[in-house]
Amino acid sequence: MVGKVMQSPRTVFVCQACGAQARKWLGRCADCGEWNSLIEEPLSALGASQVSRPALTGERARPYADIDSFDADRLTTGISEIDRVLGGGVVPGSLVLLGGEPGVGKSTLLLQVAAEVSGRGRSVLYCSGEESPQQVRARGDRLGVSASGLYLLAETCLERLLEEVDRLSPDLVIVDSIQTLFSLKLDSAPGTVAQVRDAANQLLFVAKGRNIPVLIVGHVTKDGSLAGPKVLEHVVDTVLYFEGDRHHTHRVVRAVKNRFGTVSEIGIFRMTSTGLETVRNPSQQFLSERNADVPGSVVLCSIEGSRPILVEVQALVGSGSYGNSQRVTSGVDRQRLSLLLTVLEKRAGLQLAGEDVFINIPGGIPVHEPAVDLAIVAAVASSLRNQPVQAGVAVFGEVGLAGEVRGISQPSLRLREADQMGFTRCVMPAKNQSSGKVVPGCQISGVETVKQALEELFS
Repeated sequence: MVGKVMQSPRTVFVCQACGAQARKWLGRCADCGEWNSLIEEPLSALGASQVSRPALTGERARPYADIDSFDADRLTTGISEIDRVLGGGVVPGSLVLLGGEPGVGKSTLLLQVAAEVSGRGRSVLYCSGEESPQQVRARGDRLGVSASGLYLLAETCLERLLEEVDRLSPDLVIVDSIQTLFSLKLDSAPGTVAQVRDAANQLLFVAKGRNIPVLIVGHVTKDGSLAGPKVLEHVVDTVLYFEGDRHHTHRVVRAVKNRFGTVSEIGIFRMTSTGLETVRNPSQQFLSERNADVPGSVVLCSIEGSRPILVEVQALVGSGSYGNSQRVTSGVDRQRLSLLLTVLEKRAGLQLAGEDVFINIPGGIPVHEPAVDLAIVAAVASSLRNQPVQAGVAVFGEVGLAGEVRGISQPSLRLREADQMGFTRCVMPAKNQSSGKVVPGCQISGVETVKQALEELFS
């Protein structure tokens, strides 16, 4: 009697966060540690994306010295803040990924980009897998879109989209979103690792092979990172994050990866009833409602990419209830605040152990650079002492664990922006005092320690 032959499983469980595979379902991915991220997929779907992959250019290897370097003519979008983030416009043949929270305005922004580009005599193919053409047209009417070179396509089939690209040969392709696309070659559902990876690769071949820029929208997870396999971010040329709070009107487009421009560059918009409007002077916008005579308010000279921005740092210190002190932040890192409060206690002698401390950056723009440290320290001390910082004073600097004030980058840009906004004095690290260019009308106070900085601010 012949025994039964064990058949290999026809399905495998794939992590939707990192792409790791497992023979059986696991509550937590063994590779990335994500919970409830494994989804069952057929093996044929995982193997199909690796078969008959076309060549990207078809060229042979050449010596490095024989290759000519050139600057490609960029396709300007007509929206200055987007062009700034991309490094001057969209590079032909590039693949750009835009991610953001639901409802932040990704589709609105890309429809405005499509309208601006098509209004300049270019053809644009806008593929929407989540909305019908009538819904996109209704949004376009609200935004005042009227362009003859804009083509709308409501499609989720990848092969159908590629056929329309072959037929129209557009100057720009926009896909909203890549998680809705599916290939007929794969058996898995749309949005799975296999489908997202195959769709990204096929769009990459279209972009590089036909020299057509492609903008794709990506969903984000609950922690704010891009959904899907990590390989998606490695495939694309540029990764943009669209940040913003639905309760604030400001929106920020931040570049976290850019092969053709500066990383960490930002573009600032204001959401209105007629769409997104560019903010020409962010410093003036963020300081327009500031009250300089209130304790706990300090102005920070921040650098975002290549742009200096003045923002307000607010602090509120009060007695804790029942000995349980709170540390609440909005726009800055909470762990960084805890570190700075400990430095203030040990190095400056301020008693903050039983106090509630609240930090806020008005306007909805987050600040992550180290130069915010000295502004947080000054705002907390001002609120604790109930003594406002003198009007016309701006602050920036990094604070170390020993209580020293460390130097930061680009002090000249910060000083110039503070002077243009009417500030007459800057408290900054003493190390940057000599490297920063002298700005007439703006007094520079270099400090070496946190204690010295507080003496300069409150003497």
